[in-house]
Amino acid sequence: IGDGQAAIFKMESHNHPSYIEPYQGAATGVGGILRDVFTMGARPIALVNALRFGDPSHPKTRSLVAGVVAGIGGYGNCVGVPTVAGETQFDEGYNGNILVNAMAVGLADQDKIFYARGATPGNPIFYVGSKTGRDGIHGATMASAEFSEGDEEKRPTVQVGDPFTEKLLIEACLELMATDAIQAIQDMGAAGLTSSSVEMAASGGENGEGIGVVMDLDKVPQREEGMTAYEIMLS
Repeated sequence: IGDGQAAIFKMESHNHPSYIEPYQGAATGVGGILRDVFTMGARPIALVNALRFGDPSHPKTRSLVAGVVAGIGGYGNCVGVPTVAGETQFDEGYNGNILVNAMAVGLADQDKIFYARGATPGNPIFYVGSKTGRDGIHGATMASAEFSEGDEEKRPTVQVGDPFTEKLLIEACLELMATDAIQAIQDMGAAGLTSSSVEMAASGGENGEGIGVVMDLDKVPQREEGMTAYEIMLS
């Protein structure tokens, strides 16, 4: 964009989680795209959203609107990134499931952009962020499922937002990126440790040929007791 800087942006949907648990679903949708931006070395500067809800007279619409709007605004306020634009429409076609599209924009120096690729053998992997819990497990599976009566049971699959920790994480990562300490970095997506570790390993090596990764799950910070390896890897 000039002056040696680049715009980093990401847009994605968080539809099903927001339908099941409007506040947390929308809030973690914002948190997820902020991660995508700052883990590339960009400081998040703006949030944008495009929302679709059912007919205003539908019994669930009012509570869905209130929860989603509060989730987006509340998370952005806590993490210190403003929502600068938004667009909302209502149609009965969305009575059964809403659309929550969120976008984050960040600013980075063109010569200081970070990627998941580039990790080489022998380097330690650092886990940073909130402790791992059981919320969010099978979130990606749920996002592809069809809804029916009794969807309340799917609420635990929606991740619980933690904007204050993410604010600390943004500042800590950007400060660390100002040094030469980081070879590669990847945010944890829908499959948690599984996705982030595999993505970094698959694109690692001197020429991107891929490398292995060894993880000691006993060292993963946990906020619940008795979690299985399966739960730790997929949260």
